[in-house]
Amino acid sequence: MGLKSVLGILLISISMTSCSLYNKLVYRIDVPQGNYLQAEQVAQLQNGMTPEQVQYLLGTPMLTDPYSSYTWYYVYLQQKGYEAPQQHTLSVNFNQRGVVSDFQLDKPLPEKGNSDIKPLELEEHKGWWRSMKDFFSFS
Repeated sequence: MGLKSVLGILLISISMTSCSLYNKLVYRIDVPQGNYLQAEQVAQLQNGMTPEQVQYLLGTPMLTDPYSSYTWYYVYLQQKGYEAPQQHTLSVNFNQRGVVSDFQLDKPLPEKGNSDIKPLELEEHKGWWRSMKDFFSFS
């Protein structure tokens, strides 16, 4: 085999493998869609609440049942980067009098303490001179 054919095969193999790695190198943002549901708010939901109280607590529903206006659906879809999307659906049923008769949540919601969002910790403020001095010190 000649040097040109070896380099040609090497170039083709590198270009083929780089295409498969391309998907993982591209940054994907987290995409939240729908009604953001919090465990604390869903825990406050009770039987006997009026539609106005439910709407004040949870916001406007994503969907209402097209065949009867007695069922509201709160749908929250979260996709983080390359992970599989997670969907939470809360259905709120009203009776003939217009108060909540029952509600169901398909999956438990993550607790507030388990959030990926960490509070911002600020360092002690340094003057620009001290920052530059620390930057250029080699010790």
